[in-house]
Amino acid sequence: MSHALLVIDVQNDFCPGGALAVPGGDEVVAPINTMMEEFDGVILTQDWHPAEHLSFASAHGGMSPFEMVEMPYGPQVLWPDHCVQGSRGAAFHPNLRTDGDLILRKGFRGAIDSYSAFFENDQTTPTGLKGYLDTRGIKALTLVGLATDFCVHYSAVDAARLGFDVTVRTDACRAIDMDGSLASAQQAMKDAGVILI
Repeated sequence: MSHALLVIDVQNDFCPGGALAVPGGDEVVAPINTMMEEFDGVILTQDWHPAEHLSFASAHGGMSPFEMVEMPYGPQVLWPDHCVQGSRGAAFHPNLRTDGDLILRKGFRGAIDSYSAFFENDQTTPTGLKGYLDTRGIKALTLVGLATDFCVHYSAVDAARLGFDVTVRTDACRAIDMDGSLASAQQAMKDAGVILI
């Protein structure tokens, strides 16, 4: 069985000093670099938002980061401006190996956010990753990266729903953990059949 490592959003804005820093986000870099040798393929995702993306609090007058709004596709957390296309914040952490097989950019549609590596947040608009993995004959995925309770979580659940054997290496992930979001995400992943190690 062909097995790939899916490295989620290890970017400057999600690391200490970044616009949406995940506590300890930079601690995942060294273990991920080491793990890359163990897999048949390595895919990296990159959050890649246009300026004034509708998931940014700054696009909603008078609203603050981490408030909730209702979007046409459902509830949406409003975030600080982050991972703006071409910015230093959107770049991968400088110590992360980026010599994988594919870099998949997500969140580039201005009116919809994209946590998952497989679908936009409407859960219907695909990113194209499933087709790529199917063409490569990849059946199993191990996920690592940032953040455990958002982009890793949604990517893992979608991958399991699409029929992949999915493992999340929690030692190479870090979480935002906002209002119990980590425990909720862990339960959702387990319920979807994702193996957490």
